[in-house]
Amino acid sequence: MTDILIMGESLVEIMRDHEDVPLFEKGCFLGPFPSGAPAICASAAARLGCKVSLISGVGKDDFGKCILDRLNSAGVDTSHILQNPQISTGCAFVTYFKDGSRKFIFHMGNTPAAEAKAPNSEDFKNAKYMHIMGCSLMAKKEFANEILKTMHMQVSSGSVISFDPNIRRELFTDSSIHTIIEDVLESTSIFMPGYNELLSIANESNLEKAVQKCFSYSKMSMILLKNGSKGSTLFTKDGRTEKIGIYPIKQLDPTGAGDSFDGGFLSGLVHNKSLQDSLRIAAAAGALNAAAFGPMEGDISEETVQKMIQAHPEI
Repeated sequence: MTDILIMGESLVEIMRDHEDVPLFEKGCFLGPFPSGAPAICASAAARLGCKVSLISGVGKDDFGKCILDRLNSAGVDTSHILQNPQISTGCAFVTYFKDGSRKFIFHMGNTPAAEAKAPNSEDFKNAKYMHIMGCSLMAKKEFANEILKTMHMQVSSGSVISFDPNIRRELFTDSSIHTIIEDVLESTSIFMPGYNELLSIANESNLEKAVQKCFSYSKMSMILLKNGSKGSTLFTKDGRTEKIGIYPIKQLDPTGAGDSFDGGFLSGLVHNKSLQDSLRIAAAAGALNAAAFGPMEGDISEETVQKMIQAHPEI
């Protein structure tokens, strides 16, 4: 039995060792760090007690070993991660700026992750959830089609689809992504956008109108709006609204916090927690991830998440 199926890229990140150093200038880097939004989400959910399977790909090289070792140690099922000896593992170079912004250079389109194929129809027929990341849909059109094929297969099997648009402008090279996102939204039950992503996808300038437009999709039941330092708000189709703030931590690296948030929220649903408790788990997982340098380095576990929640009952 798989609780959560995720399909998308696995890569390593090579990160600047301090802020405000453009990628075109000489400077020092740290890494490799195991990464990729789907892999980060998978790792967080697995560490929170879920049975998670990741469909992806890595090279048969040291970067691939870096990723597989980390995912295996977290308890992620990596049996559907292909290892290609002919193609190198994907990577991203990242720099940070004091204003909170980041800039990426991705080497992801022609990597083993983008060669991953849809599974057999019987492989995950009992999966409770399938989580999709928008950045994975932008990596390569053929890979996006494999994700869509898997999504439709899982919908037919009864899986609930969750979708984080996770838009990366550096990957936005083909206008066909609009059609692909529309296809995903038609099957999505749990939508997890950022504030600007929600307005952009709904083509609205007003939050209330954007939420209502997204609820016009027949399967859409929840919109979990992630709004950075302002916390998050969950809207349900039946009119409920739940809010969660942010847990106080010293932020070392925001990369992966939103992906860990996704994994935390889904883990709450898997374990039949209330919506509010699921939001607390999500916020705690995101905070713990941001408190460590590296996209998958946060000290996330059932114990650390509960400790943070209990230490801040006001959140």
